[in-house]
Amino acid sequence: MAENNNKIKRILVAQPAPAIIEKSPFYDLANRYDLEVDYNPLIKVIGVSSKEFRSQRVTILDHTAVIFTSRTTIDSFFHICEEARITIPETMKYMCSTESIALYLQKYIVYRKRKISFADGSFTGLIELIVKHKDERMLLALSEPHKPEIPTALQRLKINYTPIILARTVATDITAEILKGYDMLLLYSPWDVKAICEKLSADEMPTIATFGEGTLKVAAESGIAVKANAPTPEAPSLAKAVDIYIKNVRSGKEVSDVEFAADERKEEFLRTQQNKLAKKSRARKRQ
Repeated sequence: MAENNNKIKRILVAQPAPAIIEKSPFYDLANRYDLEVDYNPLIKVIGVSSKEFRSQRVTILDHTAVIFTSRTTIDSFFHICEEARITIPETMKYMCSTESIALYLQKYIVYRKRKISFADGSFTGLIELIVKHKDERMLLALSEPHKPEIPTALQRLKINYTPIILARTVATDITAEILKGYDMLLLYSPWDVKAICEKLSADEMPTIATFGEGTLKVAAESGIAVKANAPTPEAPSLAKAVDIYIKNVRSGKEVSDVEFAADERKEEFLRTQQNKLAKKSRARKRQ
């Protein structure tokens, strides 16, 4: 897509609209650059049916802890338990990727810190939390499709866990014509990328901005030119990344495509965790 001083006028944020639009960083961005900013998810996550759950042959009560990374999987988990008349024991522990997801559990259970713990939203934070509870028999609640990095990490660390698909990601009914009406699309997940690839050819793509390493990776693999990406040291949020992009374009600067580079820090982190667990295992054997 050609870049010029007036090209970016309409932006689609592929997320639900915030409760208070004025508090969104995109509200300030719209005022600063005279933009029209719309919110419209490209995907939605729905819980699996009881039949789909049963087909996985997973016995929930064989586990002592559940790992949650989304509210949808929490809803699906307790809905399945209710339909199957499974009574979750008071001793069940819950590990969540963020505090907000942990607090969402109050919809279904009494919140007690001794059985509910949460990480800071990062991959490393969640893995460190899981490792602290490595003696539990864990159930990993997943959506389909899902990023493989958490299951892969748990396998490498020899964590006793069972994956279970509790939700599925499907495309919304937004049309190609609507997407083509925007000058820039802000994508937040690999499935956002796949959703637009099903509806638009590479030549029809508006300017693309992505959030997250996985989203950028899939965009690069799909042959999509990405012009803004977050988080980075310069742009911790996608709003900041878009701000920088528009500022550069309007000042006449040429903006190169963002190149994907795997984060080597994750690999180093996993090696460190493996070494720690191996040392603890050897220490226990000597006792």
